[in-house]
Amino acid sequence: MTVLTTNVGKLDARGKARASGFRVELTRDWKAALARWNDMSPPTPFQHPQWVAAWYEAFAAADGIEPLIAIVTDASTGEQAALLPLIRRRQNNIAIIEFADLDLTDYNAPLLGPAAPRDAKAARALWRDLKTALRRLPGGADLIRLRKIAVDLDGRPNPLALLGEAGPCSLNGNIVATGEDYDAWRYTLEKTVRKELERSWRVFTRDPAAGFEIVTDNNKALRILSTTEVQQGTRMQSLGLNFILNDETCAAFYRNLVRDGVGSGYALVTALTVGDEVVATLLGIRCGARYVMIRISNAGEKWSNCSPGRLIIERTMAALHKDGIRQFDFSIGNYAYKRRFGVARIALVDFTAALSWRGQPYALRDRAARWLRSHPGLADRVKRALGKPASREEK
Repeated sequence: MTVLTTNVGKLDARGKARASGFRVELTRDWKAALARWNDMSPPTPFQHPQWVAAWYEAFAAADGIEPLIAIVTDASTGEQAALLPLIRRRQNNIAIIEFADLDLTDYNAPLLGPAAPRDAKAARALWRDLKTALRRLPGGADLIRLRKIAVDLDGRPNPLALLGEAGPCSLNGNIVATGEDYDAWRYTLEKTVRKELERSWRVFTRDPAAGFEIVTDNNKALRILSTTEVQQGTRMQSLGLNFILNDETCAAFYRNLVRDGVGSGYALVTALTVGDEVVATLLGIRCGARYVMIRISNAGEKWSNCSPGRLIIERTMAALHKDGIRQFDFSIGNYAYKRRFGVARIALVDFTAALSWRGQPYALRDRAARWLRSHPGLADRVKRALGKPASREEK
């Protein structure tokens, strides 16, 4: 593994090495970094090795993007503290450090080891040493911008969220916890929602060839993904929205994810079909008892009488509940259909800091935006003053 830089111990009065808190190694090789990591328990499904591997495989050769994985250990004991899947990219001649994301990873976080900080003081020490290593990086770095940071990592605090500079993110997660009794959970939904789902299933299954399927064959799953791309692209074009998921590199990422993840059960492709026609698709990822929905599509107006989008979500939830899933994560984006399923919002935070004088204006702008988000009444007045329309998501 090629180590780009390390954070070494400071020297005491006699010239002997003394631990400065954490040792940071930076490398471009995700597989080599992962091979050294002892605990493979991802804090969210988006830190699963298959997600990160698929991401780096698709984006590592993209113009202007450089993989940058930080391996953080306790400087005195060598115990593992954190593994951060990062990148360095250039924007407006500014070298930015951020998570391996580019609007595809919904929740960002490090993988945690036994020496991971559990309080603000230790988190500040980790940040100090990480910042020092990044500043020494060959080629330089001007800004670190970490967004959509998950606060709670399976019962452990995210060290990045403990930093005082972290502030509210404009996005949030949306989770449904069903408990052990799925039917009891269904009856917590509004009666109109529940009856509409029942009616939609009756309408859909009037055709004897109609059915729901969890796709386990790789080749078929990839064909369904191709249908997802067409259906989503058509929908976004009709709305006049900029759609990046079918861009060549993004499409390669999702193909990697399905190709390598379906066999292990990490990537889950579900579909509503009538004979050979694909009416709706849903792509999700599973980690333990948690399932996250990441792409959904339907065949459009022809099938609108049976609400295929909502129907495939409910059918997928019912099937996966039987297989042990208890948390259904609707991911980021506060769309109305998610509220109908009774989601609970999960807060995320952002963190930005300048690593050079060139990054200062960007860090100040991000800090101002976070401050404004923490004052929602004022933020709404500013949006109205600027003539910004209401978010499509909230409608």
